Amino acid sequence: MAFPSLEQLEQQAQARALLLRLQVGRPVGLWSLRLVVAQSSGNGRAQLLGEMKAWAHGGARGLQLDTMRVQPQAPAGVGALVWAATFAWALECTPCRKARLLAIEDDARQHRRLVRYFQALGFTPTRRLAGSPSDLPLRLIWGGAGQMMVGDCDEVLTRALRRWAASACG
Repeated sequence: MAFPSLEQLEQQAQARALLLRLQVGRPVGLWSLRLVVAQSSGNGRAQLLGEMKAWAHGGARGLQLDTMRVQPQAPAGVGALVWAATFAWALECTPCRKARLLAIEDDARQHRRLVRYFQALGFTPTRRLAGSPSDLPLRLIWGGAGQMMVGDCDEVLTRALRRWAASACG
């Protein structure tokens, strides 16, 4: 399947009055990413609607997804656009073909919802981070306990693009 480029996603966002912007750094052989979706609020200002923070390296661990947020008042499709643009960037600009994230477990009910949401995007549970001493380094990196999940970048991008396209119809 031919995916739209990051530039094409930016144009699609613009057609829906959304701004898609990426800030990429290359500290110490890593890629750092902050991707935002915003909407102009006039007078040269923009209102943040959604964002993703991630880092990547070319090794087996690939793309590491750290923070994904969508504001409650965001129009339909902003979350899908954040996911699609993140994975389009990873596939275009990095050697990453896999991604991993932590479905944080602060609240049991919310944790179950997160795991279902990430599974619907194509992620698979791999390992629980809990209280064992061997989990401590990963808990420090990810910021807590929860379910580690891994996804194929092509698959997540495909599912996010479907959601993004469907949001244009609704």
